Amino acid sequence: MNQYQPIELAVPVSGVDHLLGPAHATVTIVEYGDFECPNCKQAAPTVKLLLSRFADRVRLVYRHFPLEEVHPHALLAAQAAEAAGGQGKFWPMHDLMFDNQQHLKLRQLRGYAEKLKLDLERYDAEMRDELYLQRVREHVEGGSQSGVRATPTFFINGQIQDVSFGLHALVDGVEAALRK
Repeated sequence: MNQYQPIELAVPVSGVDHLLGPAHATVTIVEYGDFECPNCKQAAPTVKLLLSRFADRVRLVYRHFPLEEVHPHALLAAQAAEAAGGQGKFWPMHDLMFDNQQHLKLRQLRGYAEKLKLDLERYDAEMRDELYLQRVREHVEGGSQSGVRATPTFFINGQIQDVSFGLHALVDGVEAALRK
């Protein structure tokens, strides 16, 4: 096995991804995140700022990378987001969970589903049957193949963007990609 981590996105963006922004965007940001990760919560406003600042030129793809060893509710939260996504409410659920990051237990997640006016019978059945567990696992596998080890990890137009020294690197990376 190669000792160097891949720096390119292993799984290309497709129609099954959760997209925010125009399909024709010049720049695509792919974020591998974890709803229980404090750094992901901290990054969310910066990502939203980028999307509004470059509204017609940047789009966001969110993929799950729950760090189950350190975040006991992250996997459940990812499944709840997918269940909401199945009813067209992925992004509102995404935002609600980051806004209430300390409250991601099953009962609380169901409360968010109720607040979003999801079909609760369907939501409950999908959560009980772990309908979206495989999809979340596929995101994790794709992230691992791409060299993701921590959250959040960002890719700009398929290239990893190091934000370990601050989110300004994400802004700089987007601006550089837009100049190309």
